[in-house]
Amino acid sequence: MATLRDLGLSEYEERAYRALLDAGPTTAKELSAASDVPMGRIYDVLNSLDQQSLVRSQTASRPKKYAPVEPQTALDRLLDAKKSELAAQREQYESIVGTLQGELETTDTPDETFWTAAVGTEETAELLVERLGSASEEIVMCLSSQTPQLFDIDRYGETVLDELVAALDRGATVRLLLRRNLVPALPEAIGVRYRESLSDHDRFQVRTSDDITGTFTFVDTVETVVEVPHPLDRSATFGVIDLTDREFANSLSDTFEPRWSEADPLSI
Repeated sequence: MATLRDLGLSEYEERAYRALLDAGPTTAKELSAASDVPMGRIYDVLNSLDQQSLVRSQTASRPKKYAPVEPQTALDRLLDAKKSELAAQREQYESIVGTLQGELETTDTPDETFWTAAVGTEETAELLVERLGSASEEIVMCLSSQTPQLFDIDRYGETVLDELVAALDRGATVRLLLRRNLVPALPEAIGVRYRESLSDHDRFQVRTSDDITGTFTFVDTVETVVEVPHPLDRSATFGVIDLTDREFANSLSDTFEPRWSEADPLSI
């Protein structure tokens, strides 16, 4: 159940404000009794509410009286304060990330073989997006419409495209080889972004071919994300294997490059 504490007030501050709403203008002593806030704390609580512009005080009276601002005004002020606090925290965290990015480094050319796997549509998409985000030199994606569920294109297509654009911004080259009959299945939003901002990019190329039977992605010529088709349904994806192995990547690349050379530039 939502309370004013969810918006930053303390328990005593909430008690005092709610009691003021019920009692109207009242003295600190009367408010202490009405709210069950100890008399030794009531002035600190009222000062805090005053600093947050949640109460008004009648300074000319003796003893001083306090009244609450209207609930909607109070809620708006608490919400604005919380938004400002969160914005400041976001800037702080972004600054921390920016600092750590310059300190944390990975091995540029890992030679030790390493693999991991993911099963399920969401898990496979997350793994693919993660590995695309690691690319610094080159991304090569080969997508076959015979096994189109490496990721849900309607759900994750633009997210994957965002990662490809980010890789371009980092200086990487991006090549996409699509099975020709996959092109009409692409969401219109992806086609629009390609035509408006990527079709003329000198490090982004898309080609189509009928000679594609599998789905995989190269990352920096050493890592390969390979789709594993479902054993009982070749039109569905069971999962993916992410393999860091330069020899395997080179072997697969030897097969890919001739097909890339023979493929036709995308025209949409």
